[in-house]
Amino acid sequence: MPVRLLLLALGTFAMGTDSMVVAGILGPIAADLGVSVPAAGQLVTVFALGYALLAPALAALTARWPRRRLLLTALAVFSAANALSALAPSYGLLLATRVLAAAGAALYTPTANAVATTLVAPERRGRALATVLGGMTVATALGVPLGTWVGRADWRMTMWLVTALGVAALAGLALLLRDLPAPVAAPGLRARLAPLGQRRVLGAAATTLAFFLAFQCVYIYLATAVSGATGGDADRLSLVLLTAGVMSVAGSWLGGRLVDRVGVRRVLLTGSTVAAGAFAALPWLGRSMPGALVYAAVVPLAGWAVSVALPHRLASIDPGNAPLLISLNSSALYLGTAAGGVAGSAAIAALGGRWFPFAAAGLALVAAVTAAATTRDARAGARAEGEATVPAPAPSRS
Repeated sequence: MPVRLLLLALGTFAMGTDSMVVAGILGPIAADLGVSVPAAGQLVTVFALGYALLAPALAALTARWPRRRLLLTALAVFSAANALSALAPSYGLLLATRVLAAAGAALYTPTANAVATTLVAPERRGRALATVLGGMTVATALGVPLGTWVGRADWRMTMWLVTALGVAALAGLALLLRDLPAPVAAPGLRARLAPLGQRRVLGAAATTLAFFLAFQCVYIYLATAVSGATGGDADRLSLVLLTAGVMSVAGSWLGGRLVDRVGVRRVLLTGSTVAAGAFAALPWLGRSMPGALVYAAVVPLAGWAVSVALPHRLASIDPGNAPLLISLNSSALYLGTAAGGVAGSAAIAALGGRWFPFAAAGLALVAAVTAAATTRDARAGARAEGEATVPAPAPSRS
């Protein structure tokens, strides 16, 4: 495998770790900065919201930049932002550095995916994309639990770990990534948002938004949800997160095969319903380690299967514009993540730390209903959604 692809994947690994590792160190952050755990959870929200809003605007502004310069600039911004996060003396400044880190990630990840396709022969482009996007999946499986373990005594060490990952990717790409082709003409911001005027595209994006709103409502505050099982012990929480990460990889693998075999509609409905049931059971499962581990196995397996089906569905609507449509799926994903932080905080305030997953269960059912209503015609004709003959894209958080 080309070293340059692995370096691009190292960058996405750093971005994926940074986007979600805060969920594992909310307690130490809250204690150090003198804020509540729900307030600390908003650090995930501002990162996700910043990414979702900045990605299309920054892509339009930098469309003519040489790809190498853009990648190195993005990694420099990202690494500097995480170093500032590690040094932040107050909650307000930490929020600001999270927005800056999101800007770096929003610049880097889509560009890395595009560059990956130029580094290999046309028949290997799918595998190249899978390698770069795999950095995100591995971040869920390894980066988040590793970052949680590193930050168990001092959350700032986690930020330094992410900084080191970003700097390593920056140094490697600066040394080895040369002679890239000039960027091709890219759509402007208006063209990027135009597909939202199509009913099917809007329905697909709404399903993505609703599902990740439900999923992140619990994941961001998972330490609170399973506190009865972990007793606040960082090593136990790391085990729960590691289990969730490994099952995320399994869910991604399973989802790609199920989409090809049974279609997008069934994967969306089944995965959302299974997730809703697990969320509803979490107030009891989260009281013991075996129960917490069962939850950590079931929801990521179902959730990442759904995360494969969501971009596949959008790509199937108009295969010729698949990259543009998948970028809209990514924006909806991050908007759902941002809203999930707010919804989870509100649910904890209203229902308490044990019972707030009930809100996620309701939201997951909303996602299932939305999917059912907006894929109702999938059985007709050539089964346009979910049964198209295009390959299933890898799950993307970019």
